[in-house]
Amino acid sequence: MTTEQSVLRVSIVVTFVLAAAGIVFGLLSGSYAIVFDGVYALTDATMTIVALIVSNLIVSSATNTTSAGKFAKHFTMGFWHLEPMVLGLNGILLTGAAIYALLNAIGSIMAGGRHLSFDQAIIYAALTMIIAFVMAAYATRANKTIRSNFIALDAKAWVMTGSLSGALLAAFVFGFFIQATSLQWMSPYVDPVALALVCVIVIPMPIGTIKQAFADILLVTPSDLRDHVDQVASEIVRRYAFLSYRSYVARVGRGKQVELYFIVPSNGPARKLEEWDHIRDEIGEAIGDEGPDRWLTIAFTTDPEWAD
Repeated sequence: MTTEQSVLRVSIVVTFVLAAAGIVFGLLSGSYAIVFDGVYALTDATMTIVALIVSNLIVSSATNTTSAGKFAKHFTMGFWHLEPMVLGLNGILLTGAAIYALLNAIGSIMAGGRHLSFDQAIIYAALTMIIAFVMAAYATRANKTIRSNFIALDAKAWVMTGSLSGALLAAFVFGFFIQATSLQWMSPYVDPVALALVCVIVIPMPIGTIKQAFADILLVTPSDLRDHVDQVASEIVRRYAFLSYRSYVARVGRGKQVELYFIVPSNGPARKLEEWDHIRDEIGEAIGDEGPDRWLTIAFTTDPEWAD
C-alpha cells in the first residue's frame, strides 16, 4: 500500500462496512448516536470515493497517461483545482452532519431522552473504536511517504470516528452500570447527551481543512512559496542585469503554479535561444520541487505591459 489510490481504496471498503454496521446496530439498539456514527461514516466514505476519482485524474494528467481519457482535453491545465474543492466539500458535509446531529440530540434531551439496549451498543462502540484507530494509524504511517492531503484528511476522519466511538463507549458503559441503581433515571439521557458532546467536539475539527481548501480555491498566495520565488527571481535579476521581474504564485491542492516574467533591457546583449533556455533551467532548479505537480512558466520581455 504505497500509493494514494491504494490507501484510499482500503479506507473506502472499511468505512462502508462500519457505516452499514453502525446503521444496523443503531436501529437494533435504539441509539441515535450509533445511527449518526454510521451516517457520518457513510458520508465520509462517499467523499473518499470522490477523492479517489480526483486523485486518479490528477495523477494520470500530471504523468501524461491515458487514464484521464476524454476529460483531459477539457482540462488542459490539469485537475489540481478539483482537489481543494473536494476537500472543502468533504469538510463542510462532515461539519454539517455533526451540526444536524447536535440539534437532534438537543431535541431528544428536551423530550426526555430515549431508552436503548446498552449491551449491543457497547459491542458496536468498542469494535468501531478499535478499527477506527487502527485505520488512522495505517493512513498516518502511509502518508509519511505519500504526503497526500486526501490521505491526511482521511486519517483525521478516522481519528474523529475513533474518538466519537470511544466517547460513546464510555457513555454506554456508564449507562449499563447504572441500571437498577438510584441513577437509573439518567439512563434515557445517556445516548442524546453522549451524542451532543461528541458533536460539539467533532464540529470544529474539519475547520482547518475547510479554511485551507477555500484559500486554494481563491488562489490565495502562500507567503512561504512567494518569498522563495521572489528570492530566486531577485538573484536572477541581479546576476543577469535584468531591469525587474513580476511573479505570480499560487498553490492549488498539491499543485504549485508559478509564473515569472523578467523585464530585460531593450538594448541588452543578444542571446541564443539555448542561452535563454539555460537561464530557465537555472531558475527551475533554484525554485525546486520539480515534478508533475509543479506548473512553472518563465518568460522574458522588454515590454513591462506583457508582464503586468
